[in-house]
Amino acid sequence: MRVVIAEDSALLREGLARLLTEAGVTVCALTGDATTLAEAVDEHQPDVAMVDIRMPPTYTHEGAAAAIELKDRHPGLGVLLLSQAIETHFASQLLTQHAERFGYLLKDRVIDVPTLLGALRTIAAGGTILDPHVMRHLMRTHAQRNPVLSLTERERDVLTVMAEGRSNAAIAERLVVNLRTVESHIANIFTKLGLHDTPNDHRRVLAVLAALREEP
Repeated sequence: MRVVIAEDSALLREGLARLLTEAGVTVCALTGDATTLAEAVDEHQPDVAMVDIRMPPTYTHEGAAAAIELKDRHPGLGVLLLSQAIETHFASQLLTQHAERFGYLLKDRVIDVPTLLGALRTIAAGGTILDPHVMRHLMRTHAQRNPVLSLTERERDVLTVMAEGRSNAAIAERLVVNLRTVESHIANIFTKLGLHDTPNDHRRVLAVLAALREEP
């Protein structure tokens, strides 16, 4: 496996190179900025580029932006994004546009050699890998954008029957649960969808509309 490492910290860059070399990985090039990263990838055609999200000159998102551009130019290139803290914007963009051969790990996990090697091998083989902390954050983020995604499977069942215009008692009968359970599920649905109490059944309609908006 051939790897290019793009990391602005010389200490971490050299440390990663040594760890990978000792593990039998060919480190083709080490770079400290996005410009030389692009040049190294064009020259060496690695299997995977390990890229720090924040790189010179502004230390904002040069690395991530370069990774997106490189994936556009080299579809077969694997990319492993690295960051000190969770930054999901570019991870989401890469997942949407280039889900294959993509990974994202927090830097405190890359010092674990088996974890790092496993991630690189998965990416080189065409897979996708996300740091567990990043994954949980992405799920919370998407749940905030699409509240229906935060519903449990049982709450989705209740909402589906609710869409048929059934009463709470009818929902309980259909799902073979007691009435109190249905009432609890409905209360949770309203809370998760941000539907506040009203004197009529307007919330039930809004809940169903929310579900319909999530249909593919």
